[in-house]
Amino acid sequence: MIYLVGDLQGCCRPLERLLQTLDFSPSRDKLYVLGDLVNRGPDSLGVLKQLRSLGDSAVSLLGNHDLHLLAVAHGVRKPHRSDTLDAILAADDREAWLEWLRQRPLAVWAHGWLMVHAGVVPQWDAAKTVALAREVEAMLRSQDLGDFLTQMYGNEPSRWSDDLTGVARWRCVVNCLTRVRFCQADGTMDFLTKEGLGATPAGYYPWFEVPGRLTEGVPIAFGHWSTLGLINRDDLMALDTGCVWGGQLTAVRVDGATREVIQVPCGQSQKPGKA
Repeated sequence: MIYLVGDLQGCCRPLERLLQTLDFSPSRDKLYVLGDLVNRGPDSLGVLKQLRSLGDSAVSLLGNHDLHLLAVAHGVRKPHRSDTLDAILAADDREAWLEWLRQRPLAVWAHGWLMVHAGVVPQWDAAKTVALAREVEAMLRSQDLGDFLTQMYGNEPSRWSDDLTGVARWRCVVNCLTRVRFCQADGTMDFLTKEGLGATPAGYYPWFEVPGRLTEGVPIAFGHWSTLGLINRDDLMALDTGCVWGGQLTAVRVDGATREVIQVPCGQSQKPGKA
């Protein structure tokens, strides 16, 4: 069985309940987690332990909170008041966990699905999305990680161009894959609006509704956007259903002729509205 799963954000018990509900077997099943493995929930270290214990049967993408953990660990960013990363940062084997995390992908194409944490700008097709993700993954796994993290944050450039090079190019890729919600027809991204579709800024579209995007018709699964709620279309799945906010943890089985949505309830770990 092939399952795609929304944001965990340090919610280990819901993950355990979900695996039990699925009767998940590492020898038989495959799990794809769409980023934001850690932070804000009560047991980020427990989530990492659970996922790593599944070996190759679990593929975990990187989200913005996972990159935030790497940045905090390298002294690039200060912890936020709502962070729940201390158990990882204080662990005797923290370097092993950070090393494991930096080996995770930013985009995956598998089983007929393009999987990302946040979104895809209209100028990218599926192959380009994965190729650009690989460029950034190479930086995250290199000896230049610390230098890259110091330059990774920022809202510019907000529009993709094939002419972008170096850090500006990689920052734009990171922002698209882990942060975007809305963008204009020319691909200019908005990073301020976090609400649902009713708050779409003037002149912008949800990234997956931009007319003429090159991934139109390509099945895409993503997380990140809890205020969007569950979307379950033939060619699009939004799977962040607000587990950390007291919503649900959602998995979707995508193999076979019939798609199945499986959800488990989650206790509220953070109040909506916290940054």
